[in-house]
Amino acid sequence: MSDHAFVDAPLPLVPRPAVAALVRLADGRYLLQLRDDIPGIWYPDHWGLFGGAIEAGETPEQALVREIREELGVAPLSHGYFMRLTFDFAFAGLETMPRDYYEVTLPTTDPSELVLGEGRAVAAHTPQAILRDLRVVPYDAFALFLHINNAKIKGDADHAHAR
Repeated sequence: MSDHAFVDAPLPLVPRPAVAALVRLADGRYLLQLRDDIPGIWYPDHWGLFGGAIEAGETPEQALVREIREELGVAPLSHGYFMRLTFDFAFAGLETMPRDYYEVTLPTTDPSELVLGEGRAVAAHTPQAILRDLRVVPYDAFALFLHINNAKIKGDADHAHAR
């Protein structure tokens, strides 16, 4: 695919409600997927979180578990709601679309033990690499930024004196 696959993406790009998994390993790194480099998907050849569209009749939590199984070959041990980003597609005559983010614990923290079902690669990256060096799906990058800086945003006592 060309270097402009993102810009030259064929139509249509169909927005749908979606879920994404924030998988933080014990050493502080986050598990990311290198998206396929193919036409017709959002942000080809970008690093992003695991997850995807919510199917008809699914709850966000059911979609999250299904997507993790499809993309990594495992069921999450646990998951907890973190946040929602809502995208307004009124400019295209469409509704708003939510993307729900969940903190997810997997049965393994070793990427080599996972079976990648979608995407080109799975790897663990430091917060610094994610925010400074990688080409990350923008909405996932924002969610990761918020997750990484959660304590600062909350104004935890340790950080309150630094302001």
